[in-house]
Amino acid sequence: MGTYAITGSASGIGAAVRRLLEDQGHRVVGVDLADAEVTADLSGPAGRAAAVAGVLDASGGRLDGLVTAAGLGPPRPAEAILRVNHQGSVAILEGLRPALAAAGSAQAVQIGSNATTTTPGIPDDVVEALLDGDEDLAVERLAPLPAEFAPSLAYGASKTAVTRWCRRAAVTEAWVGAGIRLNVLAPGAVRTPLLQAGMDDPLYGPLIRSFEIPVGEPATAEEMAAWVVFLLSPVARYACGSMIVVDGGSSARLRADDWPRTFQL
Repeated sequence: MGTYAITGSASGIGAAVRRLLEDQGHRVVGVDLADAEVTADLSGPAGRAAAVAGVLDASGGRLDGLVTAAGLGPPRPAEAILRVNHQGSVAILEGLRPALAAAGSAQAVQIGSNATTTTPGIPDDVVEALLDGDEDLAVERLAPLPAEFAPSLAYGASKTAVTRWCRRAAVTEAWVGAGIRLNVLAPGAVRTPLLQAGMDDPLYGPLIRSFEIPVGEPATAEEMAAWVVFLLSPVARYACGSMIVVDGGSSARLRADDWPRTFQL
């Protein structure tokens, strides 16, 4: 049996992944604001460093897998969304990479979102600032945008940056060269506290309810957890830098012909 770390382990998809892994006999080191082995706030450098140190101590410096599921969404403040969703994921992955490499063969999964393909107007300059590691500049560039839509744009930008970071990093010597497979699961609407907070908001609630899901209903956290655990398993070893969209057909309904795009030299 293996040892796995999960950020955002106390609720939503992270908690569901934890339950499934533990049911399979694995050991889990959870990271969250409360009710976890490691208590840390991933919105800033100090909290991220504390999370890394806590997981390394609890795991003995060896991890078979890592899931960065901690995340915020509308209607939470845009700045917090940017900081937690992107750098709160990337800093943990980079800090725990040696522990994953120590396993010889490990899997890591970032939780992305179909917001990367369905949110109109995601600001490219914010995404690029995040990818450059300058979260303060990303917050600065987001500030002039309409306040009522800033949380949604911050969410889309943060998840776009997470996905691009994964695809860039996954194929490098530091990751796949060290035996680590890094991938992104991009869900659509999932019945979690994050989704419920959005649905309860007077601005975002009607927008969320009107968003079409061809299969009918939002997914459950348990359904998404099964996808994550699949990506953590040996049978997924050939997935590397993949973005797997599981959104009930929403992206396909909106943009069926936009992907895949032909590659022209």
